[in-house]
Amino acid sequence: MNLSKSLKSKSPRLGGLLRNSLLSATVAGMALMAGPSFAQTLTAVKHSALRVLDPILTTAYMSRNHGYMIFDTLYALDSDLVPQPQMVDSHTVSDDGLVYRFTLRDGLKFHDGAPVTGEDVAASIARWGERDGMGQVLMTFVDSMSGDGNVFVMNLKEPYGLVIDSLAKPSSNVPFIMPKRLAETPSTEPIPEQIGSGPFTWVADEFQPGVKAVYAKNEDYVPRDEPASWASGGKVVKVDRVEWVVVSDDQTTLNALQAGEIDYWESPPNDLLPILDANSEITVRNLNKMGFQTIMRPNALHPPMDNPLIRKAAIAAVNQKDVLDALVGSPDYYNLCGAMFVCDTPLASDVGGETLVKGNGMDKAKALLAEAGYDGTPIVIMHPTDVGSLRTQPVVVAQAMRDAGFVVDLQAMDWQTLVGRRASQAPIAEGGWNMFITNWVGADVFNPLVNNMVNGKGPDGGWFGWPEVPKLEELRMAYATSGSLDEQKKYAEEIQKIAYEEGVYAPIGQYFIPTAWNSQLEGVLDGPAPFFWNISK
Repeated sequence: MNLSKSLKSKSPRLGGLLRNSLLSATVAGMALMAGPSFAQTLTAVKHSALRVLDPILTTAYMSRNHGYMIFDTLYALDSDLVPQPQMVDSHTVSDDGLVYRFTLRDGLKFHDGAPVTGEDVAASIARWGERDGMGQVLMTFVDSMSGDGNVFVMNLKEPYGLVIDSLAKPSSNVPFIMPKRLAETPSTEPIPEQIGSGPFTWVADEFQPGVKAVYAKNEDYVPRDEPASWASGGKVVKVDRVEWVVVSDDQTTLNALQAGEIDYWESPPNDLLPILDANSEITVRNLNKMGFQTIMRPNALHPPMDNPLIRKAAIAAVNQKDVLDALVGSPDYYNLCGAMFVCDTPLASDVGGETLVKGNGMDKAKALLAEAGYDGTPIVIMHPTDVGSLRTQPVVVAQAMRDAGFVVDLQAMDWQTLVGRRASQAPIAEGGWNMFITNWVGADVFNPLVNNMVNGKGPDGGWFGWPEVPKLEELRMAYATSGSLDEQKKYAEEIQKIAYEEGVYAPIGQYFIPTAWNSQLEGVLDGPAPFFWNISK
C-alpha cells in the first residue's frame, strides 16, 4: 500500500474528520498537507484526548496508553495473568528472600542513545513507588535499591512474595522505566521530556494537545523473542508511524472508519455496533476480557460526605441496572456485579453490594439520610461531557440521589478538566468537589493492592477522595503478606465488607467495550490497554 498516495487522495476527507475535533480546519489541513510521507501510518481514534504526558503523574488511561508506546517495563503480565520478564533477562533471590538481583537484557537503550542501566531502573521504581498504591505497599518492604551497569538490586527489610507481581502491574500507574535524570523529577511534577526505551518514539513537534499525538517506530528497539501476549513478549513494530487523532462526533468516526480514513476505533458506542458488525471490512472484538468497572467515588474530606452515613446513602440509592442500561444498553455487554475485585475472578464476593445489584436500596438510602441529619447541602458531582463512556453515569447517579432526598449540583466539564480538579483537596466553596464517576479496566481493580479505591491512607498517600480508614490498610498489608489463595480470599472479602460499610466507593457495574478496526489490520492484541506493536497493515 502506498500510503503517501492514499493520504494525498484522502486528505480533504480526513481534514473534514479533524474539523469535527478541537482543531480548526485550517490548522488541521496544514498539519496533514505539510507532514512527510510514510510507508505505513496507522491512524487511531482513542477514547479521549491525550493531554498529560507523564504516565506516573496520573492514573488517566490516555497517559498510560502513551506510556506503553514509548516506555518499557521490567516485567509484564501475559494473557494468563502470569508475570513474564520484559526488560529483565534473569533475576535471582537470596536464600533469605531479602535480596532481589535483576540483570537487564542486552540491547536496551533509550531514545537519546544512552544505554539503560540499573541506576535508571532504581530511580524509576522509586518514583513510581511514591505514586502508585501497589508500589507504595512494595516500598514499605524495600530497604534500599541500587544499580550498577546492567544490574538492578532491591534489598528488602523482610520477605515479600509480591515483588515480581508489583513490577508487572499492567495498568493505571504502570512501573515504566525512564532515564534517571527524568525519574529524579519529583513525583508531583511532570517529567520535562518524553524519552523512553520502548518500541515507539515520541514525535514532539507534531503533538497538538487535544487533537493529535504521533509516534514513530523505534528503529533501535530490540524485541524479545517470545510471541507477544498482552504487554509481554516481543514488541515487534510493523508500521512506521501511529497517529492518534481526536474526533468529537461518533457518527463522523463511524463514517471515517468505514471509508478507510482511519484504521482503528478504540471504543465505539454500543448503539453503533450493529452497523460495524454488518460491515465485512470492519472487525469488531472485545480485547479486554476482564471488562471495565464503572465506579462512583465520594470525597471523604468535606461535608457532608465526610460522614460515612451520607456516603452509604448515596451508594444505596443507586441501581446498577439503571446505570448500565443508560451507559451500555444491551445486557450482552454488561454484568450486574457488586464485587469490588471484579466478578468471575478468584477474589470475587457479593458482600456489601446487594442493593446495587438488586436495585432495592432506596428506602435504605432515605433512612441513612435521616439518621445522618442531612441538611440539604448540595452535593457537587463532576460531570465529564466529552467522553462517551463517562457522560451518562453522573446523570443517572444524580437523579437516583435526588430521588433519595439529596440536593445535587451536577457540574459539566470536559474529562481533562475533571482529571485536574479531582486532585484538589480544596473545600467545596473554593472549587472542591463531592463526587465523581470514572471507569477502571478489570486489571486495575482485581485485587486489594492494585485497587486504588480501597486504599485507606487518607489525604496523605490515598487516592482521590481520600478516605482515612486504618483498618483497610491493616487488612491490605495482611493480604500482601498472606501465604495462600484461601487467606487472600478471606482478607479480600473483609476489605470489601469494610469498604462498603465506610462508603469509600461503589462499583456501579461491569461492562465491556469492543474495539473496531479495518480488517486489513492483522495482529491486534488482547490486553488491558490498547497495544500498537504486532499490528501490520
